Amino acid sequence: MSDDMGYADIGCHGCRDIATPNIDSIAQNGVRFTNGYVSCPVCSPTRAGLITGRYQQRFGHEYNTGPPPGGQREHVGLPLTEVTIADVLKSAGYVTGAVGKWHLGLSPHFHPFKRGFDEFFGFLHGNHSFIDAGLGTFNPILRGTEPVDEKEYLTDAFSREAVAFVERHHDEPFFLYLAYNAVHTPMQAPQRYKDSFKHITNQKRRIYAGMLTAMDEGIGKLLAKLRELNLEEDTLLFFINDNGGPTGANASRNDPLRATKGTMYEGGVRVPFMVQWPGRLKAGRVYHNPVIALDILPTAAAAAGAVAFGGNRKLDGVNLLPYLTGKKKTLPHQTLCWRSGRNHAVRKQNFKLVKMGDETGLFDLSSDVGESKDLKAEKPDVLKEMEKSYEKWNSQMIEPVWTVQRRKQRPTRKKKKT
Repeated sequence: MSDDMGYADIGCHGCRDIATPNIDSIAQNGVRFTNGYVSCPVCSPTRAGLITGRYQQRFGHEYNTGPPPGGQREHVGLPLTEVTIADVLKSAGYVTGAVGKWHLGLSPHFHPFKRGFDEFFGFLHGNHSFIDAGLGTFNPILRGTEPVDEKEYLTDAFSREAVAFVERHHDEPFFLYLAYNAVHTPMQAPQRYKDSFKHITNQKRRIYAGMLTAMDEGIGKLLAKLRELNLEEDTLLFFINDNGGPTGANASRNDPLRATKGTMYEGGVRVPFMVQWPGRLKAGRVYHNPVIALDILPTAAAAAGAVAFGGNRKLDGVNLLPYLTGKKKTLPHQTLCWRSGRNHAVRKQNFKLVKMGDETGLFDLSSDVGESKDLKAEKPDVLKEMEKSYEKWNSQMIEPVWTVQRRKQRPTRKKKKT
């Protein structure tokens, strides 16, 4: 998983100023989703949805977990009642590892070790410096539960640890959750790229290019290790971004989509999403029906022969394998919904209803992926049907367990009068 990458910032989506050959190779060797979504336009709720296979509003994880002190409260994190993808695969005999950004709770009871993971190397909060490990801060780099004084550029360190995990466990079933914090702020590229992107005139995007290239190279090392150990054929591998790119913050691009991270428009929730499994899925396919990050858990569970859930627990994701192999010709999802505070959206086939604050828009994504032509006045019946679909979905969700988490503003020092 990448962090805050723009929809248009990989080669297979048309990027021309930054090369991403290794990410692109996943699409070339597998299936690329042109209508791939996440369940929220910001970081932590998306991860909560992905790791449980359920809309995070079912269990109140509607907003980001924040920094201390609010972010350390015992209820701010992925509820302990939820079953994770690591729980599911561990129960099926898989060794489980998490590398990178966690962002699912700071308190000890939310640690990856308590959520089904056998190994962890990364940080617990929502962002981190790439060049300063922050030893001794509230958000250190951890190996397990112990802070480490990491000296390597952080993206490179996460890639190193991912490769090492595969090397350690190559002779047993394994599940690795590799969640880079690249290309999230702060804007810090490796020194080795300082002269590599002179063709990019925007200084912020030049740094962004170095950050993205470091991640792509790390993914390349992981893919190479799978090939070296003859594991590629039998390894199901997903690549996905956590939300739309925040163009103003990191110079990412989401074109031709409208808007950015934090919005319910396509630029906030449609993301690069692809999967490869050379032993089972044909290479070079493009799949156009809507899919969502919630589908990763049930797909992985099916591939592993694991039982995803017991009892009456509602699973919102679906196993994509029969759709990708052609056994099923129907849509994986009739409806997809999003909610974050006052804002919400619903997609039903090609129509999408978006409510942002006091503005409501109805769009036909088959002819208007940029959501530029509002059809609500022309198609009142469709509008009513979409609103009804959203209300039905929303009635099954609960209220947020915590409110928006923000860092307290430090008081500014006034200049002395002279």
